[in-house]
Amino acid sequence: MSSASEPVRPVRPRNASSLVLYEKRGEQIFLLMGKRAKGHKFLPDVFVFPGGRVDTADFSSECKAPLTEDVSKYLSSPGSMSHAVATAAVRETYEETGLIIGDVRDGQLYPDLSNLHYIARATTPSHNPIRFNTRFLMIDAKHAHGTLAGSGELIELQWFSVADALQMPLVDVTEFVVGEVEKRLSNPTIEPNVIPIFTYLNGKSLIRWHPH
Repeated sequence: MSSASEPVRPVRPRNASSLVLYEKRGEQIFLLMGKRAKGHKFLPDVFVFPGGRVDTADFSSECKAPLTEDVSKYLSSPGSMSHAVATAAVRETYEETGLIIGDVRDGQLYPDLSNLHYIARATTPSHNPIRFNTRFLMIDAKHAHGTLAGSGELIELQWFSVADALQMPLVDVTEFVVGEVEKRLSNPTIEPNVIPIFTYLNGKSLIRWHPH
């Protein structure tokens, strides 16, 4: 048992992923978001994108179509982690929103990962008792089908314009990702292999850019 004078070792972040579904309606961009219930231990009562931690089964889960080679390379090496992260994002989206990216056969989801784009990564501050290493992906909602129906994990689940999203209760990293989505959709010349990493140093947020 460590003494009170010894520094507390930070909790190791768990791998997680989050998926930004977007719709372009004329000049406006709309994002699918929901509010985490007050009872959540992690980020209660704020609006977020669908997502969650990577499960062991995500590494070996069959898919309808794999990630593109470039996105897989940018996400992680080895490719098994890329597959797991992307699968988790699509699986969590299905579980939390009812929307399907891929196929569902006999109750089993077979994700179509081929239209996902990797846009950002974030790590929870080192002093937090619950920590995640989260990759954010995005996809055009035209690649999703099904009926929007929340599971109860996210409430007030709906499409918000970027302007409206930025007026809602968001944590700093979600606000950053909203801006990153808008920037990438407005400027297609942005290099897809340069990924921003949202992290913290001495209690203050810090953004690093990591070329792949």
